[in-house]
Amino acid sequence: MKRPRPKLGQHFLAHAGIRQRILDLLGVSPRDTWLEIGAGHGEMTDLLAQTGAQILAVETDPALVRQLQTRFADSPNVRLLHADILKLSLAEVARSALLSGSARIRVYGNLPYYITSPILQRLFAALDPIADIFVVVQREVAERLVASPKRRDYGYLSALAQFYTQPEILLRIPPGAFRPPPRVHSALVRLAPPGVGAGIPASEAEAFLRFLGLCFRHKRKTLFNNLRGEFAADRLREVVAERGHSLKTRAEELPVPALLALYRSLTG
Repeated sequence: MKRPRPKLGQHFLAHAGIRQRILDLLGVSPRDTWLEIGAGHGEMTDLLAQTGAQILAVETDPALVRQLQTRFADSPNVRLLHADILKLSLAEVARSALLSGSARIRVYGNLPYYITSPILQRLFAALDPIADIFVVVQREVAERLVASPKRRDYGYLSALAQFYTQPEILLRIPPGAFRPPPRVHSALVRLAPPGVGAGIPASEAEAFLRFLGLCFRHKRKTLFNNLRGEFAADRLREVVAERGHSLKTRAEELPVPALLALYRSLTG
């Protein structure tokens, strides 16, 4: 018998005990304003709303939006937004969410696995009004987010997440907690700003992230080989040596501060 496939990549969190455990880990206050990405059938929306917090729930599936409109018709602290999170201006969403008087918003989402990275990158690019982010993601992605240098899982996504936030795995979730069950395990991750990029001007951060992409462009290549198309080879050799690295050093061996120092030496 074939496993039922979710229409838009959704795997709905069906286990009531795990939903309650997640709510406890979120530490919700009645003074909070929450942006929920992918409200689904509204089970977590309901738990969040019961705390008295203000909820802006985003859902892209029209059929689910109709169900949510009925379910929360009498919930004044829940506002529904029928939209694709990847097409929204998160700055405008934040301004809308903050009409309740909260200083910053908090984010929760059970993210479709196939668009996890694009959603995270949009959140990182709009961090100013965000206090913290909690996401349920594929466990492999969670391990990449928190990975340290020289570990197999460390790569561009690790460096990006750690540039903007301090990632932490809070809860591991088995496939059976979802309907339909995915083929992989999941995890709840907290991404708490600021990361190691705190205080860096936006223009420099943008340029550094382009540099970061080059560093990790080919995972098995050395930093020297990944970067020599962008910088003069002699200058690159000189700076790599000045920073205490060798021509065999790979990006996945270096923490974000070391990569930032290398970038500044090359561009300063």
